[in-house]
Amino acid sequence: MTLASAVSNFGRVGLLYGGNSAEREISLMSGEAVHKAMLDLGIDVVAIDAGEDLLQVLPSHNLDLVFIALHGPGGEDGTLQGALEYLGIPYTGSGVLASALAMDKLRCKQMWQGIGLPTADFAVLEEQSDWSAIIQRLGGKAMVKPACEGSSIGMSRAESPEQLQQAWAEAARFGATVIAEPLMEGEEYTVAVLGDQALPSIRIQTSEVFYDYQAKYFSDETQYFCPSGLSAERESELRELAMSAFNTVGCSGWGRVDVMIDNQDRFQLLEVNTVPGMTSHSLVPMAAQAADLSFQQLVQAILQEAG
Repeated sequence: MTLASAVSNFGRVGLLYGGNSAEREISLMSGEAVHKAMLDLGIDVVAIDAGEDLLQVLPSHNLDLVFIALHGPGGEDGTLQGALEYLGIPYTGSGVLASALAMDKLRCKQMWQGIGLPTADFAVLEEQSDWSAIIQRLGGKAMVKPACEGSSIGMSRAESPEQLQQAWAEAARFGATVIAEPLMEGEEYTVAVLGDQALPSIRIQTSEVFYDYQAKYFSDETQYFCPSGLSAERESELRELAMSAFNTVGCSGWGRVDVMIDNQDRFQLLEVNTVPGMTSHSLVPMAAQAADLSFQQLVQAILQEAG
């Protein structure tokens, strides 16, 4: 099949990006990059900045397929996927249940624990939490995060009961459910998944306090290593773990699994991203490049995996 015939099979593609979540800025960047790639591929694409009137706007475009480049709540949490199912429009990435579960870090971690996949201990934080007891239980240092946000939004570290309470207050601005995990200071890795294949892992090294929003999208100081420097055995172990995490959540199409190494040199699952970033600093395109896929080929492959 020629490239021209391959892309013509997609019909009219709606690219959904922007939106109203706290990750709007990143979604706009992802959408612009994907839009350019689709135009380069000769795809009939309609770029739609998803506003509150999205469900009224979508039917007017006579779309055959939707590429979801919306990050965070409203685009990555199953709500949009459910709407597209109702409208009968195929879309990229995971379905309703997997999207909702992956977006909810608390329930995702509970499921992984239940089936024996490695993920760090955690505590659910509330206004009346015993901050001293929790910070002690988590080893004296903790990472606090909203359960249902991405891009490290609302995350901060705490090394005292007072800092833990402050970190909870900051995270609670972005969602009612807040969790804390022991602070892991080992290496951080990410594994992109495309179809049923785990792409080469990437090791992340940042000069920031942790791999936060600034480090992810704007810092030129953050270093990425792909190949990651793991032995062949450890690379295989990491990729298998990533695929297990991805598949047990029920994800499909494409995504990214984030992992850290704990103080005992063990891999610990952090989260699954069902609509990862596609910006110039993003990790899935970097892993694809290591697997000899150009950005345009990656976009085409994601569309081919849509259902």
